Amino acid sequence: MPNALEKFREAVDYLHLDTDNSCFTLDSGFDGEDHKILVKNQNLVPVIKPNPRNSSREKRYALLDEFAEIEHIYKERYRVERNFAWKTKFRKLVIRYEKLQCTHMGFRCLAYTMINYRGIFGKNPQNPK
Repeated sequence: MPNALEKFREAVDYLHLDTDNSCFTLDSGFDGEDHKILVKNQNLVPVIKPNPRNSSREKRYALLDEFAEIEHIYKERYRVERNFAWKTKFRKLVIRYEKLQCTHMGFRCLAYTMINYRGIFGKNPQNPK
């Protein structure tokens, strides 16, 4: 984790991006004070879903209540990851058959549009009459 954050900081500095007080989301496996401190030392806000392992019931509820304030940010991360996972459903995108970059990018745009369309209207939208 420290090496990954260092590489992240190098990339941010190289690109001259301002990431101070930006959210940094991680899986529940990274739940722990040491990881939160590492993220905070980089001037980032850690968004880590609490893992209630070996916690008493009262402490578990306290952790989840504390997380409820930033849960919407964590859910946004899930949406992005799900979009990338669904991309593999489209054969043209799994293996790049296209020689031209613009054609490949067009198919990617079409696939993401279809994924978003299904998310909004469902797989079998009814035709309004």
